[in-house]
Amino acid sequence: MAVCPECEASLDIEAEDVEEGQVLDCPECGAELEVVSTHPLELNLLEERDDEEEEEI
Repeated sequence: MAVCPECEASLDIEAEDVEEGQVLDCPECGAELEVVSTHPLELNLLEERDDEEEEEI
C-alpha cells in the first residue's frame, strides 16, 4: 500500500508489482508518480518541465 504525495489518497499498489523508476498515474488526482523505492514502497511526484526549459538545456 502506498500514498499519493500530491493528494494523499491510498493507492492499492503492491511492491512486488512495480519496479524502481516506474512511472504511475494516481487514479484520484491524475498526478504522475515515480517509484523511488520498493522496500519500503515509496513514490515521488514527478515534476513537469516546460518545453522551453528542455530546449535551453
